Amino acid sequence: MTKIHITNGHIIDPANNIDQLGAVYVAEGKILSLNEQPSGFTADIVLDATNNIVCPGFIDLSARLRDPGQSYKGTIQSETIAAASAGITSLCLPPDTSPVIDSQAVVELINDKSQRAGYSQVYPIGALTHQLAGIELSSMAALKEAGCIAVSNAMAPFSSLLVLRRAMEYASSHNLLVMYHPDEASLSNNGCAHEGIFSARYGLPGIPSASEAVAVAQCIELAELTGCRLHFSQISCKGAAIKIQQAQKYGLAVSADVSIHQLHLTENDIEPFNSVYHVLPPLRTVKDKQHLRDSLAKGTIGAICSDHQPHDVDAKLGAFPETEPGISSLETLLPLMLRLVKDNEITLSQGISTLTQNPAKILGIQRGALTSGFSADICIFDPTLKWDVNDDNWKSSGQNTPFWGKTLEGRVMHTVQAGKVVYSL
Repeated sequence: MTKIHITNGHIIDPANNIDQLGAVYVAEGKILSLNEQPSGFTADIVLDATNNIVCPGFIDLSARLRDPGQSYKGTIQSETIAAASAGITSLCLPPDTSPVIDSQAVVELINDKSQRAGYSQVYPIGALTHQLAGIELSSMAALKEAGCIAVSNAMAPFSSLLVLRRAMEYASSHNLLVMYHPDEASLSNNGCAHEGIFSARYGLPGIPSASEAVAVAQCIELAELTGCRLHFSQISCKGAAIKIQQAQKYGLAVSADVSIHQLHLTENDIEPFNSVYHVLPPLRTVKDKQHLRDSLAKGTIGAICSDHQPHDVDAKLGAFPETEPGISSLETLLPLMLRLVKDNEITLSQGISTLTQNPAKILGIQRGALTSGFSADICIFDPTLKWDVNDDNWKSSGQNTPFWGKTLEGRVMHTVQAGKVVYSL
């Protein structure tokens, strides 16, 4: 195994309260030590991190790789290259692939494709219900045994709250984390934009924030009833965040994440008829955005995810409601997090924590820290380096991002995954 010596870097490791200049020593795929050179250590690779931040590799709680099933949008090969270039060393794959992740065979297929792509830390999320139909429970015990890190029904609704209750009971009995995308389908009613100024002005079917807040309230009640470990995925509104904060206050094992774009964009930013802004949940109000930022700073929302959804050109052509929702967002994750720091919404240590220590804690995995003996997952980035979002710098197959053509600040210089350098600028 390669021995790596990272020198002259500014090490920030929130899990161990480290914020100082120093060195990192890696051997046999593990963190060997910080600062003190181990006896007899001779590096095979030396990475000079002068003027760079050295931190744990990022953990993304939701990234669709479009593989298996939609390789014309992206593949595990292409999207993990993009992930590595973004400092992401572990990512969770939602179950709405084709075929759905509801059998051991599909989990094995994904693991095989990940290994062949040279990116070993893709974590499949198993389906809560068979084929995500929301009717019949999946074989969660078998999915856990096959390697699924959690279970979810992705964006698909349940036929009834009773099915959701039974699914949460089953998951709880096997200590499986339930990742729940809150949306009361009868209220969102196949809408495509936030029910507000923008949707009214352009006659678009709206999604009220109540559709999310109501779903959060229902699921919290079921979490208390079933004792299930519950994580809310991609929170977008103030009402939902308040309910999650109240649940945490009263001791429920409830966590939440937010998509990075929800912390920067609102309905006011949507360009008319530009479907690149079509996302679910939709971009909401300025007040919602600010409350999400405040909830992140307070720790109510513990993690930021990319919510990466690459699309081909055709998927974004046509009238706004007819296009497919989603943003290609792996490569903008770091610079947009750093923009929150620049806006004084969070500290740099807090920002790194939302991408490392906190997601690891939510998933219950031994990652997200530069602790001796942990897997050597490391991101080295220049927080001040500016770059243009264009064909020359973009790795993902999907170019559907509102930040295309913009200049962003903050660039990954090196990514180390399990002791292997998987990316260098």
